[in-house]
Amino acid sequence: MREIDVSVITQWVEQLCIDSNKTLPCDLCDKLHAACDAESNKGAKGILMDLERNMAAAKELDIPVCQDTGMAVVFLEIGQDVHFVGGSLTDAVNEGVRRGYDKGYLRKSVVADPLRRKNTDDNTPAIIHTSVVDGDSVTLTVAPKGFGSENMSGIKMLTPSATREEVISAVVDIVKSAGSNPCPPMVVGVGIGGDFEYAALLAKKALCRPSDMPNPDEFYATLEKDIFTAVNKTGIGPQGFGGDTTALYVNIEQYPTHIAGLPVAVNIGCHVTRHKSVKI
Repeated sequence: MREIDVSVITQWVEQLCIDSNKTLPCDLCDKLHAACDAESNKGAKGILMDLERNMAAAKELDIPVCQDTGMAVVFLEIGQDVHFVGGSLTDAVNEGVRRGYDKGYLRKSVVADPLRRKNTDDNTPAIIHTSVVDGDSVTLTVAPKGFGSENMSGIKMLTPSATREEVISAVVDIVKSAGSNPCPPMVVGVGIGGDFEYAALLAKKALCRPSDMPNPDEFYATLEKDIFTAVNKTGIGPQGFGGDTTALYVNIEQYPTHIAGLPVAVNIGCHVTRHKSVKI
């Protein structure tokens, strides 16, 4: 049994909140650069160049890449041989978010109640997802999620008779409905299987998988490519002004489901889909 003081979790959450908001994953930057080089629409290419300049400016000025620094989504993969000491794990995560958003001068966007709308003033509470895995380590991922893209996500409860083409159409329909709202070029996370809520969680997890790491199942890796092609054929383009680049990549996560169902969830990320991880 390995003991980990929750203060370590607080420290890492604080740092990852700042880092993830100021620096995009390298693979996403590479995708954006490649899309800019390949874009045939002159106007769209200009927009993609502007997005690259924005990232360069954020790095030079040490400021967030987007003014919406998101609601903090925190994934904890906890080894079953880990024992946390020193206090509450949930409190430790939220304290890390509180410190990170204060120290990093990040916009605080969380309201305490969904209808009464009073800001908590520290961007807590976080959305916390925990899972138990083998081993004695903890993998911590912080994924700030802006709501321009989150609001455009969706889920469709298809029937088991739905074809592969109907699954693709379900994803494309959600992207079409989103249009320019999620600040394309977007990242498309797709969750297939499970039940209603788990499909949505799979879609969120899919956004955190590196773009250069296709689904390990060749069947789904090919489906990722086909959905990617279909999404880019919509012609929505960068910021919705048309062009070849509506999506930078598509990731799918799948899970077993019931014989009577086929949930398909789509979690859309904007061109600054942010996440940072550490293994403790």
